[in-house]
Amino acid sequence: MASNPPGACCTKGFTHDGTPKGSILSLGEVESYVVHPASGPSKSVVYIMTDVFGHRFINLQLYADNFAKEGHTVVMPDLFNGDAVPPPGAPRPEGFEIMEWLKGHMPEQVDPIVTKVLAALKTEYQPEKLFTIGLCFGGKYVAHLLATDDFTAGFMAHPSFVSIDELSRVRKPLSIAAAETDTIFTTALRHESEAQLQKMKATYVMTVYSGVEHGFAVRGDVSEKWVKWAKEAAFRQAVEWFAAFA
Repeated sequence: MASNPPGACCTKGFTHDGTPKGSILSLGEVESYVVHPASGPSKSVVYIMTDVFGHRFINLQLYADNFAKEGHTVVMPDLFNGDAVPPPGAPRPEGFEIMEWLKGHMPEQVDPIVTKVLAALKTEYQPEKLFTIGLCFGGKYVAHLLATDDFTAGFMAHPSFVSIDELSRVRKPLSIAAAETDTIFTTALRHESEAQLQKMKATYVMTVYSGVEHGFAVRGDVSEKWVKWAKEAAFRQAVEWFAAFA
């Protein structure tokens, strides 16, 4: 295993302040958050695979907006058919357990959604460059997408549920942002993943951010100066990685 399955830490975090700039649209009959640069749709598209909180989570919408500011059209689909985990601070069903929830959102349910929206965005926006981002839960699906010829490069932040077999199939450049403290993408699993990428002679970068925990790239406590810095640095890591292959 390159990273462990989602756990309790995947359902925790802080909600960020801001006003999303994008829109909720239907692509491939799947509800998706879509945002463009101020100049309009771009031929460079970023396809975001979300964490368990889904495409309507404000943190993820603000995150997508930041990539639009960098000149990309961003598409972020509902991977969960309306059944995302309620965001931090929101009430959850009595007895909610992440592992039980996960049983309804395995690759056999999620991969067809990813494929439908990808086909629709290619028709709608006709991108010349396609990049993909996976956040926690979404890292697994970035591994799937980078095993195809559709994408130019990809980025993962604190990925979960990625197997070594899935990682071994990645054919495109991959950048990974990891937290020093992470029970999902542990130190041992980071080293195992790095060894696999080296064995493959992959084009990759793996950056470890000290003093932060799983989820820092999108739902850390930005009132803490270092966490805020690490969040922004991980964002810049993705931006610069995509620019290198633009």
